[in-house]
Amino acid sequence: MLGPVILAASRSDRMRRLVSAAPVTKPVVDRFIPGETVDQIVPIIRELTDQGLELTMDVVGEDITTPAQAEAARDAYLELIDRLKPLDLGTRAEMSVKLSMFGQALDGGHDMALENVRPVVEAAAEIGTTVTLDAEDHTTLDSMFAIHEELRKDFPQTGCVIQAYLFRTEADARRLADSGSRVRLVKGAYKEPAEVAYQQRHEIDKAYVRILRTLMEGEGYPMIGSHDPRLISIGQELARTAGRKLDEYEFQMLYGIRGEEHLRLAAEGHRMRVYTAYGTDWYGYFMRRLAEKPANLRFFARSMVSKG
Repeated sequence: MLGPVILAASRSDRMRRLVSAAPVTKPVVDRFIPGETVDQIVPIIRELTDQGLELTMDVVGEDITTPAQAEAARDAYLELIDRLKPLDLGTRAEMSVKLSMFGQALDGGHDMALENVRPVVEAAAEIGTTVTLDAEDHTTLDSMFAIHEELRKDFPQTGCVIQAYLFRTEADARRLADSGSRVRLVKGAYKEPAEVAYQQRHEIDKAYVRILRTLMEGEGYPMIGSHDPRLISIGQELARTAGRKLDEYEFQMLYGIRGEEHLRLAAEGHRMRVYTAYGTDWYGYFMRRLAEKPANLRFFARSMVSKG
């Protein structure tokens, strides 16, 4: 049960300093976060799309404490979109955003986040692509869904993320499937209390399958966010049973995890989108990747031993 411990550490300033200062950290972080700047990430975008993969781009950073920082996050995404424009990738390269980066947790944060994210969604639409709103901890979700609904009035292609481990998600999935939304389903990567979320892996997996069936049978566009081979196979079967064509759903996996599987699925004709993060404020993102999967933590631990 190391996951909750690691998630707690992701909020610790002391752990941030220790991990950031460790000599081994940068090469390990580079496995999951291939660049810190737009200049560094554009060649990665070209490389992955040349391999037949699609991308969703995330500018990392969540600890926003001032409106100026929220505006800077908005501007970072606008810079990314400006650099994507000449690549002419359309929906092969979309954006994922966390509304906490756009000021959601500040005073007046709901309106601030909507005001800051709207120009990003508008700019994405202008180059033929879209934005997906990432899910964060359960206290932020009503605001996220309200912003999603508001944005879809003008930009119906705007997507959102739901998390299988939350009790509320089955009802959210039915509502979103009926409205024809683009929905990424993930297991969930935040430390949530037992009164709102399943705590056992087998319960989360069963909920994931139930929710994915709802999405596949609905009117929307399901995005299967998982590295679990069993859930990937179940997703393929649910899609076939629902009569979906290969371009009517997609798989999504993180950069740096199961890269050969990315290429295998793409070679079979599936839409395979790689969640690719970049930026300097990588700590929270990195720690959640360790918490999600024991193999990631073992990889980091072995690196620290071998480099120590």
